[in-house]
Amino acid sequence: MFNGLADWWDGVELWLAQAAFPVQFVLVMVVVVPLCLGAAWVLDTVFGKVARLFGAARDADGPDRSS
Repeated sequence: MFNGLADWWDGVELWLAQAAFPVQFVLVMVVVVPLCLGAAWVLDTVFGKVARLFGAARDADGPDRSS
């Protein structure tokens, strides 16, 4: 199964490398940008939940007024 997937990916990679620049640009904008935005959203959500587990930041309530 892995060989079939690797062969398919090699074909896609070869096709993309030989495509004209405008085609490559459009494919990056349509595929890579949404994937990056989705990954950023997932990471932001996960790290936000982990940060809430450890409590609020020191300056979340404002500056320290003990002095």
